[in-house]
Amino acid sequence: MYAVSPPPPQRRDFISVSLSPGEAAGAGGYNNSKAWRRRSCWRKWKQLSRLQRSVILFLFAFLAVCGIISYTNMGEQWKSLMNRSLENQNTEPEVPGLKPANPAVLPAPQKADANFPELSPQKHSKPLHVRRGPPNLQLRPPWRDAGGKAHDVAGKAEEEPFQADKEEKTEKSVISWRGAMIEPDQSTEPPSSKIKEPEKLSSVEVEDQKEPVPINERQMAVIEAFRHAWKGYKEFAWGHDELKPLSKSYSEWFGLGLTLIDALDTMWILGLKEEFEEAKKWVATDLRLDKNVDVNLFESTIRILGGLLSAYHLSGDSLFLEKAKDMGSRLMPAFNTPSKIPYSDVNIGRGTAHPPRWTADSTVAEVTSIQLEFRELSRLTGEEKFQKAVDVVVKHVHALSGKNDGLVPMFINTNSGQFTHLGVYTLGARADSYYEYLLKQWIQGGKKENELLEDYMKAIEGVKKHLLRRSEPKKLTFVGELAHGHFSSKMDHLVCFLPGTLALGAHNGLTADHMELAKALIETCYQMYAQVETGLSPEIVHFNLHAQKDHKDVEIKPADRHNLLRPETVESLFYLYRFTGDKKYQDWGWEILQNFNKYTRVPSGGYTSINNVQNPSNPEPRDKMESFFLGETLKYFFLLFSDDVNLINLDKYVFNTEAHPLPIWAPA
Repeated sequence: MYAVSPPPPQRRDFISVSLSPGEAAGAGGYNNSKAWRRRSCWRKWKQLSRLQRSVILFLFAFLAVCGIISYTNMGEQWKSLMNRSLENQNTEPEVPGLKPANPAVLPAPQKADANFPELSPQKHSKPLHVRRGPPNLQLRPPWRDAGGKAHDVAGKAEEEPFQADKEEKTEKSVISWRGAMIEPDQSTEPPSSKIKEPEKLSSVEVEDQKEPVPINERQMAVIEAFRHAWKGYKEFAWGHDELKPLSKSYSEWFGLGLTLIDALDTMWILGLKEEFEEAKKWVATDLRLDKNVDVNLFESTIRILGGLLSAYHLSGDSLFLEKAKDMGSRLMPAFNTPSKIPYSDVNIGRGTAHPPRWTADSTVAEVTSIQLEFRELSRLTGEEKFQKAVDVVVKHVHALSGKNDGLVPMFINTNSGQFTHLGVYTLGARADSYYEYLLKQWIQGGKKENELLEDYMKAIEGVKKHLLRRSEPKKLTFVGELAHGHFSSKMDHLVCFLPGTLALGAHNGLTADHMELAKALIETCYQMYAQVETGLSPEIVHFNLHAQKDHKDVEIKPADRHNLLRPETVESLFYLYRFTGDKKYQDWGWEILQNFNKYTRVPSGGYTSINNVQNPSNPEPRDKMESFFLGETLKYFFLLFSDDVNLINLDKYVFNTEAHPLPIWAPA
C-alpha cells in the first residue's frame, strides 16, 4: 500500500492570481494593501528579461524627453501670446483721455440719390471696371516679387538696383503757400547704389485684400470730373506744372510736371489704369530732376516726393521709388544750415540751398511738415540720412521756447534756430500742417513717439483755450487767430483740415471730446460754403461775434472772396463719414461737388479757380487749375462717396498733407 503524500501546495504565479472574496476584503487584501501591490509589480518586473527591461526603460526615457520638449515649445508659444497681448495693452502712452482706437463705422452700401442734376458721367468706348482700383490694387512688399524673391528695383540691371543718377519770373517776389499768393512782408548727394531691405513689410499684404465694394453713381461723377480735368491738362499742359484752362495753356512753377505727379495715386485709386500708365511713361522718360531750378522744399516734398512714394506703394512699380530717392537726395542740401532748420528753397540741379531773398526765416509749417515723406524714404531705402535730418527739426522745435500753450509762431530763423515774429498764433497759413504732422507722425511710427503726442495734445488744449469762439446767429464753433493778446475772428479755409485731424486722433484712441469738437467744426466749414451765394467757400472768412439783424455768421472781405479749388473741407468730410457713418457728410460733399461743376468747370477741359464766390452770374474765373485739385480735392470726393472702409484703410495708411497715402509702419 502506497503512502499517500500530501498534495503539493497550490502554485500562485504572477499571471493568474485568484483571491477569495474574504481574502480580498481582508485587511491585507488586494484592495487595501499598497505593499502587496508594490511586491506584485516588483515580481513581474523581475520575471522580465534584461532586454525587455532595457526596452521599457528606453521607451519611458524617450517619452519623458519628448514630453519635456513639447511642454517647452508650447510654453514659449503661450508666453509669446501673453506678452503680445500685454504689449498691445501697454504700447499706448499714458496721456489723459487716451483710449483704444475706435473702429471705422460705415453703413451697408446704399444706392445714391436718384435725383441727380444734369451731371452724368460721360459714356466711354469701353465700360469702367466697377472696382475700387485697377484689378491688381495692392501693396506688394516692394523689394520682393510674387514668388518672394528680391527683384530688380530699377528694372534695368540686376546687379545695381539703383543708378545714381513763366509766369515764373514775375511771381518770384511773393510767397506761395499751397497756392495762396502772400506778399513777403515779413552740393547734391548722389543716390546710393544700394537699397537696404526695410525691417517691416508694407502694411497691406496681398492676403489682406477683400472683395471691393462696387462704385456708386456719385463716385462715377467724380471719375467723370477727373477725366474732364485730365482732358484739359493732357491737351494743353501735358508735362507742365499747372493747366490754364481758359487760355488753353499752362504755367510753370518748378517745371517738374507737378499736376501729373500729384495725380498719379488719384488715378490709381479711381481705377483709371490707362491714364495712370500713360503718366507713368512720362515719369520714366521725361521727368528730369537734374534741372538748374529752385524748388520750394515743402511743396516739392509733399507733392513730388509724397506723390512718387504713394504711387510706388499702390502700384508696386520700382520706377517711382527710384525717382523718389533721387528727389529726396537732391533736397538734402536744404538742411545744411547753422541750426539744421532747413532753408525754404533748394536748387535741385546745383545742389545748393538758400532762404528767400527778403528774410533768413523759414515757415514753421514748412519745416515741420516734411517728416512723413523723409521718414518713409529712409524706411524704404535703409538710408538713415533722410529721417535723421527731419527728426532733428522736430526735436529742436519740441524744445523751443516761444510757444503759447502748445501753439507755435509762424516763423523760425534758419541761423539761430529760434522762433521769430512772436505773439501771433494761427491754425491757418504758415502754421497749419505743423499740428497735423504731430499726430500723423505718431500714427505713422506705431504710436511710440510720445513727444509728438504730447505736443499735439498740448496744442489742441491751446486751441480750445485761446482760439475757439462761437458765432452769431447760428452759434457756429470756429477757430480764430491770436495776435499779441488780441483775438481775431478771421478763419482761413485751410483751417478746415482740423476737423478731420481731430477725428483721426479720436479714432486712434485720443479723448472722445476731440470727436465732438471735430463734428462742431465740420458743421462750421460746411456753412462757409452754404452761406455763400455760389455755394463755394472763400479763401478767408470773418465770423460775426455779435448778433445783428439780417447778418449771416460769415462775413467776406473783397480781398478774400476767391476760391482755389481747395480740398480741406472735403478732406474732413471724408474722415467724419468714415468714422461715424453719418450720410449727411456725403450729402454735404455732393452739394459742394455740384457747385464746383456749376461755377468752375471749363467746357474745353479742366476746372479753374475763381475770384468771386459771391457773384453767381460772374464768378470771375482766374484761369488756373492748382495741382491739388486732382491730387487732393477729387481724391477726397471719391473716398467720401465710397462705403468701402478698405479703400485706403485708415488703420493701414496715413495721408500726408497733400493727400498721398503712406503706410503705417506698425498698425494696431
